[in-house]
Amino acid sequence: MNQSSKLNQKLTQGFGMFLGIAIAVWVLRGLGILTFIPGGIILLLFTIAIAFGVLSYAQKTWLRF
Repeated sequence: MNQSSKLNQKLTQGFGMFLGIAIAVWVLRGLGILTFIPGGIILLLFTIAIAFGVLSYAQKTWLRF
């Protein structure tokens, strides 16, 4: 496994992790369990997940080392 695919794997894992956490927090907040978490934190988690997804896609397609 070369360096490029290792980086892409880490970026993809980061995307999945942040997306999963964001969705879990969003659902739990909607159910009234995590009401103390502000909406900005959820927005930040979704933004980080989108950034990881874009970086993973860009690294896989455009940035071939």
